[in-house]
Amino acid sequence: MELKICHLYPDALNLYGDQGNIICIRRRLTARGIEAAVTGVRVGEKCDLTQFDMFFIGGGQDFEQEVLLSDLAAGRAADIRAAVEDGKTFLTICGGYQMMGSHYLTHDGVRCDFIGAMDLYTEGRSERMIGNMLFRCTGENSGSLVVGFENHSGRTYLGPGCTPLGTVICGRGNNGEDGTEGARYKNAFGSYSHGPILPKNPAFADFLLKTALERRYGSVSLEPLDDKYELAAHEYMLGRLAQ
Repeated sequence: MELKICHLYPDALNLYGDQGNIICIRRRLTARGIEAAVTGVRVGEKCDLTQFDMFFIGGGQDFEQEVLLSDLAAGRAADIRAAVEDGKTFLTICGGYQMMGSHYLTHDGVRCDFIGAMDLYTEGRSERMIGNMLFRCTGENSGSLVVGFENHSGRTYLGPGCTPLGTVICGRGNNGEDGTEGARYKNAFGSYSHGPILPKNPAFADFLLKTALERRYGSVSLEPLDDKYELAAHEYMLGRLAQ
């Protein structure tokens, strides 16, 4: 078996070690004898997205997102929407998560139209939401506890076309108002959790990999890995949050 993985905009969107998610994905696949072919697709680079099984988009600052608008308008947004509708697996973090929505309304009132692949939008505010976070994924999203770190001024609001990834236990999540964190539409997932999210949360990482593998191969069973270091990092963060 193999998964073909696309890392979109690694040159522009890589805050707080988000590239570590790609390292984690590759390691957890190869440790099970599954080939992981990772391709980075940069701003302006032509690439056939239909060849990939899984996509990752990391976080970036507001001006970096604006730099990508012309690339999205040149056809990339349509290609991403098509991949989402085709059931491909996406993990998107912070700025990448916001970009999956219809638009971002800046604090100054400027509207940036984004990909429109998920039924959500984001409003910029002056106050940033910063700190360690903890949320529990809903049952259909693995039901696992996820630890991470958030730093965003955007408030994201979900429409009826997508569902929350989970419920906030500690931190602010999507908007600091409704107790939700992240979003899911088909097999596209978004979260505000940096850190990076996957290495410290192996249950959620394997859930995403299983989702991608089963779309391509049908029913798949992932053999357990020795996650003592990953779980130690997870438990350490739980202890920090408990304080």
